[in-house]
Amino acid sequence: MHVTSPYNATFSERYPIPLLVALVDMVIVVSASFLAHLYRFDEIEMTGRYSSATLITAIVVVLCLAMGGSYGTQRGYSIWRQFGVLGICWCAAAGILFALTFFLKESDNFSRIWFAVTLVSGGLLSLLVRAAAYLSLRQLRVSGMNLKSVLVVDGGGYLGARLPVGTNLDGNGFRIAVCMPLDDKEYWMAALVEAVDRHAVHEVWLCLPLAQGERVEPILYALRHHTVAIRFLPEWGDVKLLNHRVSHIAGMYSLDLSYSPMDGVARIVKRLEDLIIGTIISVSILPLCLFIAITIKLTSPGPIVFKQYRTGINGTRFKVYKFRSMVMHEEQEGEVTQAFRGDGRITPIGAFLRRTSLDELPQFFNVLQGRMSIVGPRPHALAHNEYYKDLVESYMQRHKVKPGITGWAQVRGYRGETDTLEKMEKRVEHDLWYIDNWTVWLDTKIILLTLFKGFINKNAY
Repeated sequence: MHVTSPYNATFSERYPIPLLVALVDMVIVVSASFLAHLYRFDEIEMTGRYSSATLITAIVVVLCLAMGGSYGTQRGYSIWRQFGVLGICWCAAAGILFALTFFLKESDNFSRIWFAVTLVSGGLLSLLVRAAAYLSLRQLRVSGMNLKSVLVVDGGGYLGARLPVGTNLDGNGFRIAVCMPLDDKEYWMAALVEAVDRHAVHEVWLCLPLAQGERVEPILYALRHHTVAIRFLPEWGDVKLLNHRVSHIAGMYSLDLSYSPMDGVARIVKRLEDLIIGTIISVSILPLCLFIAITIKLTSPGPIVFKQYRTGINGTRFKVYKFRSMVMHEEQEGEVTQAFRGDGRITPIGAFLRRTSLDELPQFFNVLQGRMSIVGPRPHALAHNEYYKDLVESYMQRHKVKPGITGWAQVRGYRGETDTLEKMEKRVEHDLWYIDNWTVWLDTKIILLTLFKGFINKNAY
């Protein structure tokens, strides 16, 4: 069985839509500021201090909206919930800005009318933009576009009767593609996996009574090779939960059991990190890359850059770029022979590039493309995924985030040849720990460790 993906990599996965929404909000704040200045002073051109205040206002508003979850996925949420979050975030921004002017003793230097008109008009414009986007998306979804297909596992019959196959959940962005009653027969798990592949679903909803909660783990294990989102929708709408990650999807509570951590603000921050650092590094290494390219061309026949398909986010395939470090050779179809100590295929310059990890430099272009991150689980060859996914539990979960040039496993010493199952298990264990504990500071730590000890490693050959 091949590693499958329910859909191709979308624009929003490579270049997150929340980043565009944040930029729109900044434009809204700046526009509102100019309108307020025109209203208060009868001229649209602002002085230096008002320009600085406008920039600070835009940053504070966007940060408040980000902290409030306004840039996370809104699929399935009502428009009133979105308006409520928006209002709270704008009020919080107003409070922060008022406090800043008070403590910095700058309130006398700015017009209160300008301040009030900027926030009120900006908030109303932001609300109108959100309303237009919501109504447009709802209309698209009612007409059958922009939908995520769902496979429902119905354990109690309570949801299957309410949501028959083909149901479009009232413009919430979900469509029931198939409903499978839970069964104890031996072939049922295989039928579930086959249905996920055949119907190319985006999500699996486990609609089970709490008494059948023990059935969740076998289902998760059966779907361990897939990157579909898995939600648990138990019959407990009236139960109050504290300190748990619970989503409210189409009027129902959902426990997100297997879901990408790179959502909302995290996706924005991660992409900005990749763009800023990736651009700086790419420009800095251009002379070195040119020198390496000339050296490879002069020392061995063949292309300068080696391209190979690897598995990326959500199981999609992409071409990874590396400086060629081996002589030209052919592999048997479906097989990839890992480099080993004393491998005769490696050229003299290739040995140096691999030992110092300089062969990985072209992957910064993959980062700028949006197919990789600077930090993340290392992408493995497709043949290796096919081999290890059946041997290492939760192996495919590492593909819920973009692969990286460096990662937690690599700086902890788990890089190079994985000639034993234990080495791969340790690598996957570190990859999953990174995904569960991701922060900007962890990425910074990994980048610094890579600079000081990650480039040269005894396991790299």
